[in-house]
Amino acid sequence: MCEDWIQPILDSAQAQGLERTARVYPEAGGVIKIDGKEVLNFSSNDYLDLGRHPHVMDRAREALDQYGIGATASRLVTGTLPIHEELEARLAREKGYESALVFGSGYMANAGTIPSLAGRADTIFADKLVHASMVDACKLSGAKLVRWAHNDVEALEKRLEQYADTNGRKLIITESVFSMDGDLAPLKEIAALAEKYGAMLMVDEAHSTGTFGENGSGLVREFGIEKAVTVSMGTMSKAMAGYGGYVACSENLRKLLVNSSRAFIYTTAPPPAVIGAALGALDVFEASPRLGYILQANAAYFRSLLHEAGLDTLQSQSQIIPIVIGENKKAVAISQRLREEGIIAAAIRPPTVPAGSARLRISITLAHLVDDLERAAKLIIKAVKEN
Repeated sequence: MCEDWIQPILDSAQAQGLERTARVYPEAGGVIKIDGKEVLNFSSNDYLDLGRHPHVMDRAREALDQYGIGATASRLVTGTLPIHEELEARLAREKGYESALVFGSGYMANAGTIPSLAGRADTIFADKLVHASMVDACKLSGAKLVRWAHNDVEALEKRLEQYADTNGRKLIITESVFSMDGDLAPLKEIAALAEKYGAMLMVDEAHSTGTFGENGSGLVREFGIEKAVTVSMGTMSKAMAGYGGYVACSENLRKLLVNSSRAFIYTTAPPPAVIGAALGALDVFEASPRLGYILQANAAYFRSLLHEAGLDTLQSQSQIIPIVIGENKKAVAISQRLREEGIIAAAIRPPTVPAGSARLRISITLAHLVDDLERAAKLIIKAVKEN
């Protein structure tokens, strides 16, 4: 019976150049081999090239040997192991907060935290381009959702003024590095508005943890605004090269989440090896505190090569570099051509990005040498101009 309505939806997506597939790759990382040929992967989030770092893998193996494959229970039953608490203490210290709480993924961290901060009587002010997991979390909360123009602090203040006299709690949510545009939020200005209007502030640092700040502490700590940011959220699946999510916050807020966050309560605790790998990544951050600065210098150089050729990278200021193509099918065609030339550059299309802004999303990693960047830039520029 369901086939009657499924097929038309699939046909429509294909006709618009929006059909998605999960292509299988033989390995992960910034440089991989496909059919024996070395390929530069510019669609990996392993920004610091830690996916096969010996120390990170050793910490994962040690945790596996000590605790076994899984935690075998939820955190509030018997699933909390010493290694979970060790990671939470490390994350809190690195992010500059009293406490931290680990979730099964970044999506779950947002889905479990936002509904605990705001409910039906409250108002959430969200940047227009926040991640889908934040939008879904807002819907789960039942709070009134008010969107504000991307990175426009004047628009945010107008919204805050508009709802200044309403009852209930107020929560502002944004990302520090935006996942599809690669630009940075004006966090200091947003934090000032949060304090001015008595609003909580939650910042998604998925793409700035490890890539910005001393020891990869992220932009919230880099800007010294921890006291104004109620929650600094992040993941272990980007620069930390593993899996999982977390929030850094006050001790009391952590207690609230432990008692109210459904995404924390009603799921099995993250497996020990994943937690061990995250601890290993933090060890590398501390031992090599300026890895993020090297990454950003490489990204700036790559952007300069694209700009010289007239390519549009929006307002990117990070390791995430969008190359706007516009048409969905054209973006897919360019991506496919580059793949045949040994460059993986994913085509990102609506609804992930706004209609008419299909793009190649380039992720620079430390696996990419300067020669790699120059070669990739030449091939990308040629492909864009010839399509």
